[in-house]
Amino acid sequence: MDNSSAPVVVVLDGPAGTGKSTVSREIAARLGLSFLDTGAMYRAVTFWMLTNEVDVDDAAAVAVAADKPHVVSGTDAEGPTITVDGLDVSGPIREQAVTAAVSAVSAVPEVRTRMVELQRASALAAPRGIVAEGRDMGTVVFPRADLKVFLTASAETRATRRAAQLGVSDPHEIAAILADINRRDAADSGRATAPLRKADDAVEVDTSEMSPEQVITHIIGLVRERAAARLG
Repeated sequence: MDNSSAPVVVVLDGPAGTGKSTVSREIAARLGLSFLDTGAMYRAVTFWMLTNEVDVDDAAAVAVAADKPHVVSGTDAEGPTITVDGLDVSGPIREQAVTAAVSAVSAVPEVRTRMVELQRASALAAPRGIVAEGRDMGTVVFPRADLKVFLTASAETRATRRAAQLGVSDPHEIAAILADINRRDAADSGRATAPLRKADDAVEVDTSEMSPEQVITHIIGLVRERAAARLG
């Protein structure tokens, strides 16, 4: 941040497939801020639950185990890391088994309470500030963030993007990806604890017709505007 030496908190919320991770990481790198992928943290907990044979559909069992995994999220935008009990899980947490279970695990209040503690601690430890992405950053974790952005895109657009990332071209497989995105949207928006929703003071950015570079440039402009406003 060129306009202020005070730590800044920028948050990006939105449903799966809107490009939050890619955009947030690049914004953090360009502005010299720390980066926090909170989705990876929930995936790491989910990976631990599956590995340790905790029934992820049993909320009580997940709650009991919520404090057991030791999750550490590295916040270097140039090379973010995620470990559980000292094990690098950056690859395994992206596997389909974790993707299928993460919404259920994330909905457990005890899991969210623990992750929110870790997320806020990461922000406090960031010397210049942090860019955090997730589902409830602006509504729950950082309600006083300097800038809140809510990224959106049509489910069809998000399915197409995810298919391209996975190298999938078969229409039936793309349809399955779309169905999974709709399922996750419903689960994330409908859960009782910290549901996915746009914060009242968030800026909504529809990325359906925007390239990642356009989204990044637009949001960096918003960050600089807020920094200038803080200086009066």
